[in-house]
Amino acid sequence: MAMRRTIINSRLSGLLVGWLVAMSLIGAVGFAQAQAEPQTATDVYYKTEGVPVGPPAPPADAAVYPRYGTIDNRSLVWFVTQQHTYFGGFVLSLPIFCVLFEFLGLMTRDRLAAIRYDRLARDFLKVALLALSLTAVVGSLMLGLFIALYPSFMRYMGGTFKTMMPIYAFVFLGETIFLVLYYYSWDRMAAPALKWGHAAVGVVANGLGAALLLLANAWSAFMMAPSGVDGQGRYLGNVWHLLHSALWNPLNVHRFLADLMSGGAVVIAYASYRFLTSKSDEERAYYDWVGYVFLFVTVCALLPMPFAGYWLMRSVYAFRQSMGVTMMGGLLTWLFVVQALLVGVLFLGINYYLWQSMGRIRGGERYQGHLKYLVVALTICLFVWLTPHTIMMAPGEGKAMGGAQHPVIGNYGVMSAKNGAINVMICLTALSYIFYRRANRTLTVSWTRGGNIVLAVLFTAGILNVVWLAVYGFYLPASIRVGLASPQALTTFTVLFVGLLINRAMMQGAKVHGPIEWGKISVRGMVALFGLAATFTWVMGLMGFIRSSGRLSWHVTELMPDLSPWAFTPSLGFAAKMVTLNMLVFWLTVLLLFWISSRDQAAISLPVHASDERADVLPPASREVQPS
Repeated sequence: MAMRRTIINSRLSGLLVGWLVAMSLIGAVGFAQAQAEPQTATDVYYKTEGVPVGPPAPPADAAVYPRYGTIDNRSLVWFVTQQHTYFGGFVLSLPIFCVLFEFLGLMTRDRLAAIRYDRLARDFLKVALLALSLTAVVGSLMLGLFIALYPSFMRYMGGTFKTMMPIYAFVFLGETIFLVLYYYSWDRMAAPALKWGHAAVGVVANGLGAALLLLANAWSAFMMAPSGVDGQGRYLGNVWHLLHSALWNPLNVHRFLADLMSGGAVVIAYASYRFLTSKSDEERAYYDWVGYVFLFVTVCALLPMPFAGYWLMRSVYAFRQSMGVTMMGGLLTWLFVVQALLVGVLFLGINYYLWQSMGRIRGGERYQGHLKYLVVALTICLFVWLTPHTIMMAPGEGKAMGGAQHPVIGNYGVMSAKNGAINVMICLTALSYIFYRRANRTLTVSWTRGGNIVLAVLFTAGILNVVWLAVYGFYLPASIRVGLASPQALTTFTVLFVGLLINRAMMQGAKVHGPIEWGKISVRGMVALFGLAATFTWVMGLMGFIRSSGRLSWHVTELMPDLSPWAFTPSLGFAAKMVTLNMLVFWLTVLLLFWISSRDQAAISLPVHASDERADVLPPASREVQPS
């Protein structure tokens, strides 16, 4: 019996030991699996699961930065970053203009026009190469300032975007190589059989430049609307989610158009300056032509800009409504009023320049009587465009009025009214351009009367539809009202393209009253052109400030704050001074680049030694050269 108990006890002890060993092994396997399978996290925007592979956002105590001297870090970085943005846009836009003009030279049948387009493209390409070197220097300075003044921010952003940094460097190097190849192969590939291949090199260089812009915008879009990271800011390993944040696509379109406008504006300013300081009729004719051509290209980038801005702001509201309210209905509201005023000045200035341009065209006086009606309509649209949604007033005034929004004027501050105003201004500008194109012609097609009636009906119906949609928005809630922008934009583009196509068809075989006498534009017209260039670049700087200020004191929205004592949104006056300073420094530097590039008589200069060389550069008075 005792033996039996001993055997049973030994068996129970063995089973107990075996169970303990088994549990230990299971625990060890579970621990190993837990170590092999890291904990997953959820994307803050896409709500997908992922494994954190990047650093978390720095703690709050790491977001207080030391101050060096009397200048706060933000103002210094603001200045250098804006200069880099200006030059980056200049480097992006100029090669695009060069390839565009080279293609125009290849497709035109006019030999002299082809030579002029080709010469203009090569001249400005040399300036683009100089600007590229300066952009790299300013970019290196900006990177050094970020590392020295905002170390914790740069460690986090560098750790999060480390997979994209080699790609960015490779694309930048590729663009540099192709731009250099594009410039130095100009003469070697001048033969007709090689010219299209040379233009293809320029297309590749511009494609790399566009890719560079997309990669740079990923940082800005992530800072405003992060994605691809979890609630602690840790990168989850999906490059596409990190790149494709909520604001990336609209920001790409908005900044691409802004870069085209900014680059074109600088060339316009240079052409205006050289026209006003030229001492010969030939030089004035050339720079008058250059200013007109680049204004045409810049306006083509300006026309879709309001719709790109609307798409960007709509995306902001979709991501965080509070951010949208801060930008358009709160702290930054009056900056949008200033921006609206400047955009209105742009459209008035463009129309004024077109009307002054009729002074170089015989027969333009026939349309002078129509211009006063366009001025009245444009002014009314401008008043609607710059009307704020809410009005600054004393508490007693608000109580008497029943709120911060005026019962009548407040309707003009809603988005449908503002979109209606800017769309009508675009339609009226297109009508002004049609008048300019017809100024020295008498239409001879058999259906002239019918074509004019169709144009009148098209513009009238289009403008009335835009206005009706704007008024209809007064009676809709905001969530539905924002959808009216799409039919308004569709109406405007229909009027633009159909109207210009009909007018082009009507001018076939038209009787020309006389040539365009380039250089005969009034001084007022060229001063207005210079003012337009200044307004273009000022608006770009202001809109960049508004976009960045929407984050308030956040480095990365809701993930990484800036707790430094000076991390507050500056006043409107201070912002205006900084934008103006940046614009002036940029312009002075660009004019210096133009001066350097023209010293060897190979860039933006007029040969005056032989009449045959002048004929290759100047638009002759007996020939009309203008974009159709």
